[in-house]
Amino acid sequence: MADRIVITGAGGMVGRFLAGQAASQGREVRTFTSREWDITGPDPGELRAGDVVVNCAAFTQVDLAEDDPDRAHAVNATGAGNVAAACARAGASLIHISTDYVFGASGARRPYDIDDATGPLSVYGRTKLAGEQAVLAALPTAYVVRTSWVYEGADGTDFVAAMRRTAAGTEHIDVVADQIGSPTYVGDLCAALLDIADGGVRGPLLHAANAGEGSRFDQAQAVFAALGADPSRVRPVDSDRHPRPAPRPSYSALSSAGSARAGLTPLRGWREALTTALRPLPSTR
Repeated sequence: MADRIVITGAGGMVGRFLAGQAASQGREVRTFTSREWDITGPDPGELRAGDVVVNCAAFTQVDLAEDDPDRAHAVNATGAGNVAAACARAGASLIHISTDYVFGASGARRPYDIDDATGPLSVYGRTKLAGEQAVLAALPTAYVVRTSWVYEGADGTDFVAAMRRTAAGTEHIDVVADQIGSPTYVGDLCAALLDIADGGVRGPLLHAANAGEGSRFDQAQAVFAALGADPSRVRPVDSDRHPRPAPRPSYSALSSAGSARAGLTPLRGWREALTTALRPLPSTR
């Protein structure tokens, strides 16, 4: 087991879930919110040899990145390199989280594996790819873990949480059906990150996403069905019905084949994971 898990960007969904999951396993955890460690600035000097740092800090607002590319690059590229350099100085290990949006330009229609050529379409994707390169330049032993369409599914702002709230009503909803990815439950992603932290997995590039592929329409219908709502209330539309500032890949599903060869246990299918995420919320009474 890793000596200590250090989490940057601990205020975000993945950071929060990872901290809770690591602590529940009896691990020592040190968290940094973006306010406590702004990775675009100086290293706070609190890392120590033997730490495993998981960099969850990122500029993830895909559309806003188109209007503020300098900020996106500062966090996703320069900041990621800063974390890697800090780890190198301290003798710490690093797991850096990246995205399926580093792919898309090739127009492939099969799941992308770790050694496939990248080709981002958006500022967000390009800055995340630059971050991968900056991390490995500063710390070649780091792990870069790409994931896809991460959600928690409870009371949050992610896609599944939004569909959960919609399913509780009576209205119909139009959902994009021509963008395909690998919906990934945050709990399964965090379990994979902790497996990597404990050693036995080879790097530097890995994919950690729930198995299979689906569109946002497929995902929304699955949410409705799991909650006992009528899936026909979800209507498929093309992405041109909902234009966004940042282009999205029409296909960015991730393959686990290369990661499995590297020693990482493949994540379960996305529909099974969704069922776990949609278990009834705990009573607040």
